[in-house]
Amino acid sequence: QVQLVESGGGLVQPGGSLRLSCTASGSINRINAMGWYRQALGERRELVATITIGGPTKYADSVKGRFTISNAENTVILQMNSLKPEDTAVYYCNAAIRRYFTTRYLPYWGQGTQVTVSS
Repeated sequence: QVQLVESGGGLVQPGGSLRLSCTASGSINRINAMGWYRQALGERRELVATITIGGPTKYADSVKGRFTISNAENTVILQMNSLKPEDTAVYYCNAAIRRYFTTRYLPYWGQGTQVTVSS
């Protein structure tokens, strides 16, 4: 089994910062990429940022210059600065993982963590 456990969400005022963390554990042979998605109430889930392990990062236009994604081993971090009310959403961690004795990378998701930006 594979689990992704997120932490770090909460309530913050506009202009503030939050740091989200997600750690993958379980029967993991290799992780190809990790990332963060978000879903606001009544909206579709959208990409926030992704990082290819040992490779490039990608950001949604709406967060460029404010958010930074990084990783260390099986953990991915999203540093969010200059937060805006429109960043309010449930944030989901995602990872492309190849388990032991398999050949394919499959997507796994965390349970989600709420980020609320409000005064």
